[in-house]
Amino acid sequence: MNGTNFNYELYFDLSPDLLCIAGYDGYFKKINPAVSKLLGYSMEELYSRPINDFVYCADKRATNKAREELTRAKPLLHFENRYKTKSGEIVWLSWTSYPIEDEQLIFAIAKNITHKKQLEADRSALLSQLSTSNKDLKQLTYTTSHDLRAPVNNVLAVLDMLDISKFTDEEAIELVKILKLSGEYLKESLDNYVDALSEKHQAHSRLEEVNLSETLNKVRKSIQSLVETSGTFIHADFSTLDTIRFNRAYMESIFLNLITNSIKYARSDEHPIIQIRSEKADGRDLLIFSDNGMGFDMEKVNDKIFGLHQKFHHHKDSKGIGLYLVHNHITSLGGKIEVVSEPNRGTTFTMSFKA
Repeated sequence: MNGTNFNYELYFDLSPDLLCIAGYDGYFKKINPAVSKLLGYSMEELYSRPINDFVYCADKRATNKAREELTRAKPLLHFENRYKTKSGEIVWLSWTSYPIEDEQLIFAIAKNITHKKQLEADRSALLSQLSTSNKDLKQLTYTTSHDLRAPVNNVLAVLDMLDISKFTDEEAIELVKILKLSGEYLKESLDNYVDALSEKHQAHSRLEEVNLSETLNKVRKSIQSLVETSGTFIHADFSTLDTIRFNRAYMESIFLNLITNSIKYARSDEHPIIQIRSEKADGRDLLIFSDNGMGFDMEKVNDKIFGLHQKFHHHKDSKGIGLYLVHNHITSLGGKIEVVSEPNRGTTFTMSFKA
């Protein structure tokens, strides 16, 4: 054997890919050791039996059809099928094959793609699981929002039955008014959530021109007692931009969650001070929300701050849902939210919306 032939044989024998020469009769004529190593059969066994004997039963028909195309002088590129090893394991192969019609031979090379196929299967299973979980969460949210409306309506009905003109205690009258206002806001919020969920099954949540001042005032009225008893000061400046194209229910939820979070996580030595302003920058509408509260250590919480059920302070009412909702409301409609914070130095949220 001369040097040139020796190099070809060495390449054939040492290649990690499966190198094959097959006949039009369906038998291997020459294979490299990689074939035997992967399938677990001896060279003699592989040469003595039809190639289709080693193909996984579910892929035999597709493999026969592909081989027929090869015998019609049509090359085969990236054909995938499964083989069954001697130990019973299933392996995936990707074939590139070229026919030599004059010699009634097929030259083929195959790569083992079993690992790739397993990753694809795992990914599909994960996506299916996530899709199912998402549907379950939507259904739970829809059911909860829908079913809570009945007891809320009942409370409002009882409050309507009260004749406050007969009350002599001014404080009691004021408390009943606050309860009624809070109940009406809760009812409206639940109605909006049900409507928003229904819309999402058909299209994105409805975009509209949202008046920031009106939305903030509505939220403030719904939590008036909380704001007053906590001594919270809220300063809003929407002079640059008083409306933002967004979803009204989402904006109410954003204001509600950010304000109540600022009150919940206020420093013990200071009353909560909240600053809210709107701006325009780089063609986008901005809403900037700052407080003087407990803040976060951004190095520790940076990648978790908007995660579901993520809690960074030990507060009995912490659920780790508020910031998740804020982030989801904004990003679901093409916006972005950034946060800057330091422990005991407060937090600033910068929200940008599509103009």
